[in-house]
Amino acid sequence: METKKKTVSPITWVPTLYFAMGMPFVVLNMVSGLMFKGLDVSDSQIALWTSLIMFPWTFKPLWSPFLEMYRTKKFFAVLTQIATGIVFGLIALALNLPHFFAVSIALMAVIAFSGATHDVVADGIYMSELSTEDQSKYIGWQGAFYNIAKIVASGGLVMLAGFLMDYYTGDTSKMDAVQIAASRHHANVVAWMVVMLLCGVVMLLLGLYHIKMLPRGGKSSDTRKTRREVWHELIEVLSDFFRKKHILYYIFFIILYRFCEGFVMKIVPLFLKASRASQGLGMSEKEIGTCYGTFGAAAFVIGSILAGYYIARRGLKKSLFFLCCVFNLPFFAYTLLAIYQPQQLWIIGGGIVLEYFGYGFGFVGLTLFMMQQIAPGKHQMAHYAFASGIMNLGMMIPGTISGFVSDWLGYRTFFIVVLLATIPAFLITWFVPFTYSDKKSIK
Repeated sequence: METKKKTVSPITWVPTLYFAMGMPFVVLNMVSGLMFKGLDVSDSQIALWTSLIMFPWTFKPLWSPFLEMYRTKKFFAVLTQIATGIVFGLIALALNLPHFFAVSIALMAVIAFSGATHDVVADGIYMSELSTEDQSKYIGWQGAFYNIAKIVASGGLVMLAGFLMDYYTGDTSKMDAVQIAASRHHANVVAWMVVMLLCGVVMLLLGLYHIKMLPRGGKSSDTRKTRREVWHELIEVLSDFFRKKHILYYIFFIILYRFCEGFVMKIVPLFLKASRASQGLGMSEKEIGTCYGTFGAAAFVIGSILAGYYIARRGLKKSLFFLCCVFNLPFFAYTLLAIYQPQQLWIIGGGIVLEYFGYGFGFVGLTLFMMQQIAPGKHQMAHYAFASGIMNLGMMIPGTISGFVSDWLGYRTFFIVVLLATIPAFLITWFVPFTYSDKKSIK
């Protein structure tokens, strides 16, 4: 039996495992906002609650040590995939309820906890089952299928919702205004029910597939530790993290680098969909799905690849400020879109392409900085997880208030204010100190 498990090629489970990792995150972080916008929930409520439910991805390092105490990593991976699939189905049913928003948010919080736990065990399986050579060999598959999940969710599923809305709305030429509104609301509910059910089916099928194909990822700790011992180790790792050189500066750096992205992440899809009378661009779900799922996704991948070559050629220290500049280009683009409200899809699509290219190009710099300047040391993997958690927290906090700010200011003024708010990111990046040389590998 053991020999058979060793012969299973990573290509049979690495792509599907990381697709399962990406799907819930993207649906909750991006797609849910469009769904609630179409169901007439206010921007402020959408931004607040869809940001709050993402907090498990920030705090997952706190419970990750306890996952080593019980069963196998495969057990938790399959369990979370199946649980996520079931809860997606419950969200589909909840959309018909009078208090659908509150119920849906509560169910999405369950998915968030499940998805964050899945991230921990999926990475654990990848690192424990693959040799260092194979980790390098399959890292491309890992990243590709995580991004394919993003394309499927933010592109394909949103486009599907748009087609279903058109189909179920029907011919409105003989309807009065009240009937048209009722028909469109019904079409939105049905369309998003289908999308949520489809997400559930995909996650269930992945869970069933992984029962057979996913390796165990190692047993729980052979020397069973008590909860007190696990907590003691966690406190030790945290203490060591905060004793690092320049750590306070680094914490502010990783927060401010993506601070403005946190402000606009929830608002941009709502801005694209909002009517022109409300200072939006009046795009349909089909148009948004096309721009996000095709051109935007391609721009993100190209930006990430080019950034890797750029850093490899110049070094991170010499490249970081330029990467920060490119990362902040999308805020300039959306300010122009909000001011001029162009109707041509190719101009709006160009703004989305610039957004994804900028994020892809600039985010690589922050990731490498955390790996090379913050993570090195005795607890490298844990400290990288802590840095990632702080980065996510720095995005989630502005995300929770972004809806209230955009409602108060209007989209046009909101994007101008966000553009001005990028100044601290430029300053802290320009002066950021490097603890380790980026000309040699750090162990």
